[in-house]
Amino acid sequence: MNRRVVVTGLGAITPIGIGREEFWTSLVEGRSGITTITSFDSSAINCHIAGEVKNFDPGNYIDKKEAKRMDRFTHFAVAAAKLAFEDSGIDLEKEDKDRIGTCVGTGIGGVDTLQGQFKVLFEKGPDRISPFFVPMMIGNMAAGQISIMFGLKGVNTCVVTACATGTNCIGDSFRLIMRGDADVMVAGGTEAAISPIAVGGFASMKALSTKNGEPGKASRPFDRDRDGFVMGEGSGIVILEELGRALRRGANIYAEIIGYGENADAYHVTAPAPGGRQAAKCMQAALTDAGIQPEEVDYINAHGTSTPMNDLNETNAIKEVFGGHAKNLAVSSIKSMTGHLLGAAGGIEAIATVLTIKNSLIPPTINYENQDGDMDLDYVPNVARKSEVNCALSNSFGFGGHNATLIFKKYR
Repeated sequence: MNRRVVVTGLGAITPIGIGREEFWTSLVEGRSGITTITSFDSSAINCHIAGEVKNFDPGNYIDKKEAKRMDRFTHFAVAAAKLAFEDSGIDLEKEDKDRIGTCVGTGIGGVDTLQGQFKVLFEKGPDRISPFFVPMMIGNMAAGQISIMFGLKGVNTCVVTACATGTNCIGDSFRLIMRGDADVMVAGGTEAAISPIAVGGFASMKALSTKNGEPGKASRPFDRDRDGFVMGEGSGIVILEELGRALRRGANIYAEIIGYGENADAYHVTAPAPGGRQAAKCMQAALTDAGIQPEEVDYINAHGTSTPMNDLNETNAIKEVFGGHAKNLAVSSIKSMTGHLLGAAGGIEAIATVLTIKNSLIPPTINYENQDGDMDLDYVPNVARKSEVNCALSNSFGFGGHNATLIFKKYR
């Protein structure tokens, strides 16, 4: 089977807003969600900044008793799924839930729960470890809890591919619907890793920005003065639906998903392969899957982490795939505003991409001030741009050499 798949619901929990409207408004206004860390004392770490989700109360989405048995990464996922279902207009009471599946992953999982229970183990002994410790911590539980809370009895799975997680979850869900294994999929990523052990771990790798004095200017993808990524948290969930059923129920269609590519660098546990060769092959695989030519793409929502090697490699990969058309493309990174949401990045960036298509408005790369050598593409610097976008591509590249690309187009 080769069924068409469309996006009919969006749910976003992000450092720049909760819900589709607040998230999108912040993006096009160029607001940064990066501030000094408030969830713990970061003074012993050389990075004191992150993109924390503000004003989030899990009790607004989940029974308070149940919420106590979930890690924050699961809170975000369930809340984003609820927002996505509400946005889609799907009445679950009237649906065959055996045909609705879940594919929601996380890059790190319940690291805060893990850290807390280690403290209990060493200070109070193993008999004081919470009986909810394991189901709170394990990475599949975001998908599991979404399935349980909404009664979804179809495919129930998750992907863990570091920073490519959300994109892989959406891509795999696209293929499940295409081949008839599901009619509707809840897909995306979630992350809540702003904790001493995770921030300290990334800092020890020298992967994080140390521009602590100006948090809002620290994440600066493609800019000459970038010095590392800024951690973020949150969740991005989309509702994917087979086109025919979406039309029958009169759904609001944001965009159609038409292509998915994935491959591996097979090079290093953290560094991208030199020159971006495998990233280029990943984008080309997505174009081939979509059956389109490079010249048909108008916009790329870049992985754009604000790290020296990633931004250079991605730029080189874009030039390799798109040739002379690369200079005609708009390329922007919303990580300049949200920070890097790790396993959730692909989810919120897919949402940003389909809203770009729907609204004919391209979010900017903020903090872009100085060109870095041959990195000379159109990075949509600092100000959103009104432009017709018929076809857009979204990239995600993760530690371990995981590469994933999605292609969306305007539904007609």
